[in-house]
Amino acid sequence: MVPKNVSTSATVLISSFASPWPRNPQWIANFRRPRTGVRRYSRAAWPSYGITTPVPDRPPPFPSSGSRKSPFCFQTGYALCAKRPSRPFPPPFLSPPSSSFSDPLTTHYHSQDKRLSVKGELVRGLNNGDDAVLVADNFLGVDDGVGAWATKPRGHAALWSRLLLHFWALEVERGVDSDAPLDPVEYLQRAYEETIRATTDPNEWYGTTTSVTAILHWTCDDTGNEKPLLYVTNVGDCKLMVIRPSEEKILFRTKEQWHWFDCPMQLGTNSVDTPRKDAVMSQVDLEEEDVVLAVSDGVLDNLWEHEILSITLDSIKKWNQGRYDNTDLEWAPPEVLAEERMVFVARELLKSALAIAQDPFAESPFMEKAIEEGLAIEGGKMDDISVVVGSCKRRAS
Repeated sequence: MVPKNVSTSATVLISSFASPWPRNPQWIANFRRPRTGVRRYSRAAWPSYGITTPVPDRPPPFPSSGSRKSPFCFQTGYALCAKRPSRPFPPPFLSPPSSSFSDPLTTHYHSQDKRLSVKGELVRGLNNGDDAVLVADNFLGVDDGVGAWATKPRGHAALWSRLLLHFWALEVERGVDSDAPLDPVEYLQRAYEETIRATTDPNEWYGTTTSVTAILHWTCDDTGNEKPLLYVTNVGDCKLMVIRPSEEKILFRTKEQWHWFDCPMQLGTNSVDTPRKDAVMSQVDLEEEDVVLAVSDGVLDNLWEHEILSITLDSIKKWNQGRYDNTDLEWAPPEVLAEERMVFVARELLKSALAIAQDPFAESPFMEKAIEEGLAIEGGKMDDISVVVGSCKRRAS
């Protein structure tokens, strides 16, 4: 019998419900692990990759007077691997399958759109198990839903993480191309309030999530030259790093926020944490070619920070040298290669984190933290692994 690492993230937050898990994870020490085999992720949750997450078929109907496109944008990529598939989304967020053969012939086509929606809007982002990611050309984010809610009949961490990112994206879309200063904490606060409303009426769904987001904006120096400026907002233990490849160093990193071991600050049901009170907002001056990396704890629990830096820099060097191990790209035009560059970086990070997560005997950051708490845990940590990468570029005229 191979025990699983048990998260205590929601132990107190869902204390109003009966929990099947012991409160003290030291019970893990009572098991003897066989010294063979490799942990496997769910067969239904294969790794997936992409450049940006889905956007509406029509642009959002937000006023554009007095606004202009940011002179800077992200060249993006993401890589995802879920520990297990997301719990199915309930109505009204997802239309149920047609109940009659004649439905497609007699129903307006919009009602046949089976994509996740809320209030008539395509829900931004993608789910990765209980995680959610959002990748656009000037903003990105990773939310990590607390998986312990899966043990509750009305628990839905994946819904909470996805909706919080969605409503945050709507707030950003309204103001990101404005010359006015941005207010990312207030964006997250309003998204949090909208998520509470959406998961309360007509049906109640429980969940909590951590969140890290970034908005690529701009400012002007004393001579009027435009410079990229990054707004970063963080609640909990997801992490955002800014890497400067030209100097081979981490320029900026968010600080993880904890209540106690394996229980990060989080937004949602029964949690006392709120964006307005607990979110940390930072502004980071960027240069072109700086790499912005947002990851869930599925990466951080399996790779140390210096490994993340090394893998990122090595991936960029490999790509620039044409060593990307993909014969389909050998004859690709330059514009296609440029789009795939950050996807390659994200894939390399995911592969490295996944290798440690599946190794029950590897040394890992999670194991190190557990030992410091007196817990007999070894190996990597099986969890949803989400990687989002954006490289700062000047927007083409």
